Amino acid sequence: METSANGGVRAPAASATTARHLPSPDCSAPPGGDGPDGGCDLVTVPARQGLEAVDILRRTAAPAVGPVLHDGECDTLGFLVPSGTADGWDMPGSACTQTAGRGLRIPAEPPVRGSGWLLPPGDADEVTDPEVLREALGEAARLIEAADSCR
Repeated sequence: METSANGGVRAPAASATTARHLPSPDCSAPPGGDGPDGGCDLVTVPARQGLEAVDILRRTAAPAVGPVLHDGECDTLGFLVPSGTADGWDMPGSACTQTAGRGLRIPAEPPVRGSGWLLPPGDADEVTDPEVLREALGEAARLIEAADSCR
């Protein structure tokens, strides 16, 4: 993991679209938001894996999936997770961006220009449980690998 210029953590091989999901001052606020300590972090993954994970999360008896962002090019999905998740996030092929203590709140409008909500706030739970997300992303990766090996 590398530390970005704004203090967030990103995977060394993260796509260029992942960088567009870094919290910015205009979409961050003081603690007191929706996560356990007043904010949320953002886990970004390739869109194909993320869409599979959303399907897995919505089909299981596990807690429901929280708000999910997509970038304008539909290359990347971003799952809102509790603040502090980035400290221990180590899922290969994904990145988890810290809000650097600014307590990114869940806004009604997408917080990143050119992005949109796949699952908007209000239609989803507050944030996605990181352990449940990690399991769903792992299962999604295995499903994609199996499907690709059949070609």
